[in-house]
Amino acid sequence: MPDSAAQLPVLAEVVRSGFTEGHHRGSLVVLAPDGSVDFALGEPERPIFPRSCNKPFQAVATLRAGLPIEGELLALAAASHSGESFHLDGVRRILTTAGLTADALRTPADLPLDPVEAEHYLAGGGHREPLVMNCSGKHAAWLAASMANHWPTANYLDPEHPIQLLAAEALAEHADEAIAAAGTDGCGAPLHAVSLVGLARGYRALLRAEEGSAPRRVADAMRAHPEYVAGTRRPDTWLMRAVPGALSKMGAEAVQAVALPDGRALAFKIDDGASRALGPVLAAVLRRIGLPGAEEVLARIGTVPLHGGGAVVGEIRAVV
Repeated sequence: MPDSAAQLPVLAEVVRSGFTEGHHRGSLVVLAPDGSVDFALGEPERPIFPRSCNKPFQAVATLRAGLPIEGELLALAAASHSGESFHLDGVRRILTTAGLTADALRTPADLPLDPVEAEHYLAGGGHREPLVMNCSGKHAAWLAASMANHWPTANYLDPEHPIQLLAAEALAEHADEAIAAAGTDGCGAPLHAVSLVGLARGYRALLRAEEGSAPRRVADAMRAHPEYVAGTRRPDTWLMRAVPGALSKMGAEAVQAVALPDGRALAFKIDDGASRALGPVLAAVLRRIGLPGAEEVLARIGTVPLHGGGAVVGEIRAVV
């Protein structure tokens, strides 16, 4: 097994003016339709923090807590949203239904995650606030679930809070492995580590769950409303719109998980956390395993140009 990041395989390379000026290394796993490992690179059994790839399981926790949330609002509970107006309206709807306002959110004050949306937001006089932070949908759902159960809301991010215990339990159950480590995510929420194999297994389990169950309801909501999971200019949205039945979610520090309706699933992490490598690697892996009729969206996801003097002079190129 590799004992340092330098020994992990190269998943993507940085090519400028025909010269390879850098590499992005990482680990990857693809599961076959029966759930067995089809192929793997690097250290897919080493625990990682999946970051926002954990959000579908955290949304499962809100349903198991009895929160009556469906449709686009349930998708928003599993989102890393772009901060577009419909996202912010949805977060307000979740809070209002629970008798709360945005003041209850403990997300850090932030700007929209999508850079184009951030420019529009600032041009319109917007400023950093907790509501806009990309995790506010998840936090709003946790708050609403707490209100529904008469649990305290001031400490809803405490690792021992009932909603956080349910979230950890849902991740471990669907990944089919014990939580390897715990920490704090960028939004202040408890964060739990599993392996890439466990993460892929967990996404596969969401799609294969019994219809009407909490995990299946989360997966179905995300697939029906992908623009609420990400945004109008985001690869997760493009993939779920173009490939019927696909479930896709990225996480910070360059983590990606995808499950397909035929039982296949994949998960990978770029070790240096460079999110610019996500699209090229994702597109290359999906081409490798075969995704008929999806070339247009894979080309869109996999194209990450490098610029010099305002012109395209290179690209981030996958090598898997």
